[in-house]
Amino acid sequence: MKNKFSKLVFKDGSEFVGKSFGADISMSGEVVFATGMVGYPEAITDPSFRGQILVMTYPLVGNYGVPNKEKWESENIQISGLIVSSYIDTPSHYDSEMTLSEWLKKQGIPALEIKDTRMLTEKLRDEGSTLGKIIVEGKDVPFEDPNKRNLAAEISTKEIQILGEGKKTIVLIDCGNKKNMVRRLLDRGLRVAIVPWNTDVTKLDFKVDAVLISNGPGDPKKVKETIANVKKIIAKKIPTLGICLGNQILALAMGGTTYKLKFGHRSQNQPCILEGTNSCYLTTQNHGFAVGKIPKGFKQWFSNANDRTNEGIIHKTFPFMSVQFHPESSPGPLDTDWIFDYFLKKAGLINK
Repeated sequence: MKNKFSKLVFKDGSEFVGKSFGADISMSGEVVFATGMVGYPEAITDPSFRGQILVMTYPLVGNYGVPNKEKWESENIQISGLIVSSYIDTPSHYDSEMTLSEWLKKQGIPALEIKDTRMLTEKLRDEGSTLGKIIVEGKDVPFEDPNKRNLAAEISTKEIQILGEGKKTIVLIDCGNKKNMVRRLLDRGLRVAIVPWNTDVTKLDFKVDAVLISNGPGDPKKVKETIANVKKIIAKKIPTLGICLGNQILALAMGGTTYKLKFGHRSQNQPCILEGTNSCYLTTQNHGFAVGKIPKGFKQWFSNANDRTNEGIIHKTFPFMSVQFHPESSPGPLDTDWIFDYFLKKAGLINK
């Protein structure tokens, strides 16, 4: 690996010199941090990170290499850049097929080793997520705000995909879904129809038993067509579950509001309280926006134990619900996998 000294530049002018181990390409994006100790292959292929330069707080990254793409969360790397404290170029794991550096270079993603990621994280925590750019070998690029784009449209499937042989069909509106979400549905014996982000589900030519609005990147207000189509789904009383971005989309469709968090939730240990109980679940999360006003007819289902932000809504009468966290949680705790069973039972798709 060549010792190419490049830098991370924040929009406020702050510069941090680092050693390049990714592609010789300069890239801009929104700089965010994630605190997971493991799971970098899953994180950097998570579509919710699209357009973002990711700072990993765990110091050692790359030590178990890169697994077969069957274990990724999407077909490609989704981040715009990667910042780590210590990159390990000698991985040791039976699943490893290449080094992280090789993978990043193949997919054209820049990455820097900057020793003091603690200081970078404190800056983002105190000042909030901000625009930044990785400049490699002096090749400057302008700052670009990914949240001004419809990121869900960029990452969504372009055609309908049918998976599984189940008798009941759940439509997954793909705003940037993670593969493990599909795996969890297939494991429950369902037929899964993955459709583009702007699909009018009420006009599909097959029976729809339930709908799942997926996770995804960016500002939920940018997916206006999805919001309008979810209104039609709810009007038809089709059981609906939203996850992450899907939580925000369901809220907006029903008359609620959303807003941008200061630095977001990106970790594998976010504590969420089930409202009306003393139960607190550890959850995996990756989002920069949150639900503000709860829509009429719904109530808060979960709340964040750290900052009291909304972590889910549920209708008081019908099987319409959503969570801000990832119940499929790969990687991460399995505390909330029961959300799938709870929803599917309410929707009448399973009996257990």
